Amino acid sequence: MDKKNFEKPEYYVNRELSWLKFDDRVLSETRDKNLPLFERLKFLSITSSNLDEFYMVRVASLKDQVHADYEKKDIAGMTPKEQLKEISSQTHELVNVQYNTLNRSLLPALEKAGFHLMARHEDLNQEQQEYVDRYFEDNVYPVLTPMAMDSSRPFPLIRNKTLNIGALISKRDKKKGKESTVFATVQVPSVLPRVIQIPSVKENDTTVILLEEVIEKNIGELFLGYDVVCAHPYRIMRNADLTIDEDGAEDLLVEIQKQLKKRQWGEVIRMEVEEKTDERLLDILKTEFEIKDEDIFYINGPLDLTMLMKVYGVEGYEEYKAKKHVPAPVPAFQNDKDIFQVIREGDVFLHHPYMSFDPVVNFVRQAAKDPDVLAIKQTLYRVSGNSPIIAALAQAAENGKQVSVLVELKARFDEENNIVWAKMLEKAGCHVIYGLVGLKTHSKITLVVRREETGIRRYVHLATGNYNDSTAKLYTDCGIFTCDERYGEDATAVFNMLSGYSEPKSWNRLVVAPIWMKDRFLKLINREAEMAQKGIPAFIVAKMNSLCDRKIIAALYRASACGVQIYLLVRGICCLKVGVPGVSENIHVRSIVGDFLEHSRIFYFHNGGNEEIFMGSADWMPRNLDRRVEIVFPVEDEEIKKEIKHILDVEFKDNVKAHILQPDGTYEKMNRRGKAKVNSQMIFCQEAEDKAKAVKKQKTDHGRVFIPAEPAEDIE
Repeated sequence: MDKKNFEKPEYYVNRELSWLKFDDRVLSETRDKNLPLFERLKFLSITSSNLDEFYMVRVASLKDQVHADYEKKDIAGMTPKEQLKEISSQTHELVNVQYNTLNRSLLPALEKAGFHLMARHEDLNQEQQEYVDRYFEDNVYPVLTPMAMDSSRPFPLIRNKTLNIGALISKRDKKKGKESTVFATVQVPSVLPRVIQIPSVKENDTTVILLEEVIEKNIGELFLGYDVVCAHPYRIMRNADLTIDEDGAEDLLVEIQKQLKKRQWGEVIRMEVEEKTDERLLDILKTEFEIKDEDIFYINGPLDLTMLMKVYGVEGYEEYKAKKHVPAPVPAFQNDKDIFQVIREGDVFLHHPYMSFDPVVNFVRQAAKDPDVLAIKQTLYRVSGNSPIIAALAQAAENGKQVSVLVELKARFDEENNIVWAKMLEKAGCHVIYGLVGLKTHSKITLVVRREETGIRRYVHLATGNYNDSTAKLYTDCGIFTCDERYGEDATAVFNMLSGYSEPKSWNRLVVAPIWMKDRFLKLINREAEMAQKGIPAFIVAKMNSLCDRKIIAALYRASACGVQIYLLVRGICCLKVGVPGVSENIHVRSIVGDFLEHSRIFYFHNGGNEEIFMGSADWMPRNLDRRVEIVFPVEDEEIKKEIKHILDVEFKDNVKAHILQPDGTYEKMNRRGKAKVNSQMIFCQEAEDKAKAVKKQKTDHGRVFIPAEPAEDIE
């Protein structure tokens, strides 16, 4: 078969439009009345946060392409201009659904639950008004900086993503006998809480008002001597896509710090305004921000719904929230053994957030203290705000160990955080590598080198997710600990490649991008196609965050046409179409959107019964396969293979959180009529708890031999 047949644009979906479908799937959770009310609020907040990042990066990039007269078509045959037009149309529809859901479903449900979100200060009663005015005077007024625009004062610089209130203020000119109107603006300060609790009418109810409403009610206090003609909130999104000339940047650290400042003042690419904003005020904003009508969103409700996460955090209302999941202990470490002894006894599998992330933190902590550990090497992409891993690495360096850390400065929106950590680690005496020119290092690997009686032994942790103890409670990820020498040799080669220019001639086990990972995946897919052509049963099961690499998709189409059964679990972007006659009839795609963010990458190839399973950090996207340092590793332990196959099996049986891709490009939830509910994430929570309890019970059953007898109870 001619491979080019499978690369026709009509067989592909545009990447950005596919992402919007993902955000719509998240939004569908907000509309699901089977979910606890406050969980629905949380999902609505997430859709808003997602959309912000999408505009600042993806839409910004397309606008840059249009400005540069770049007209190359994407894999679906769309030019940047065509993409922007369709994105604008679909995003406006998405935002309408967001606010319809908030106003028609969520706010009335909150009212019933005794939680009142006062969307308009005009609706406050006398007691509430007095409270709000006092709060403004005591807490808000001293922080505000009102700025007016006139002949001597230009339009102020408005920072990216900030919420502001624009006003028209007028004053009568006694000499000329006429009124002059000027524009003024005030930033809603992010240092103050946006959600403010105020007195309720009913005793046990909760009533809150938003900070911008408190300011708007008292805005006259900021412009004494003027009449406030109108006041409306607005919010802008700027181009935050960092463009760094790495070859020309002598110091990547300094260059990124410079670019981060520019992010606040990039081109305005989206503006949110209140639905009934005064036309005169709107005209000033349009002119000053040089923004087109299609990039303006008229909002019927509060701007920036990420504030709903603050509402979610309000104390009480536990019956309207999902039960908090506490990660279970990892069975292999439920003992008094040293962590290195456990790993020597056999590879250990971790499945987060169902299992605790503690062993990963303890691995670095124990290595830092262990006198026999000579070196620790680790890649860091995103870490938490108060990372115990960073603290342990710093401690290890202070203890005289060789500590090498690759801190990826180009991790989007974590650049600032990573710069702080990098400097701290350097001060502690660690060797810090600031990524590689032209490549992001996205791999997740830790290497501990230890001196033992038998000689030097290398312990390796490999994972699908970041070394972030906070997101490890929210993201589903897999990892393994091993001291298999083949992995140890490869791990050493990876770090030598990152810190110097030493690229090994061959690798034992690890599959590394951008060197030859894509080729390896293409060979594995084509091998299944050849099996199918020979009449041998052929299967591919793959789980990832995104799928948009043209060559990989074309290979999957060819394999499907040859008769390979392909099951894909793709959380986010999927540029592949299903059900295309002669092309993708044997491809089945689903997306799981649940309480935890599906983040693990797992690749299973049947290989005529000699199964091969890989896990790792890479999605099937051009950026992962061609422009990043990624690691995918084979799973060799038979027990761990069984566990991973079980994970895939349960996820493909999920009929609660799974959305199935249809031939028309839409996603639909499964019809559960007559079927038992299968919620894969909840099943894994329960299984992890049961395994931990079983180990605990076993320890109790085989506990002390000499147990004192309890005193006999009195016989009545």
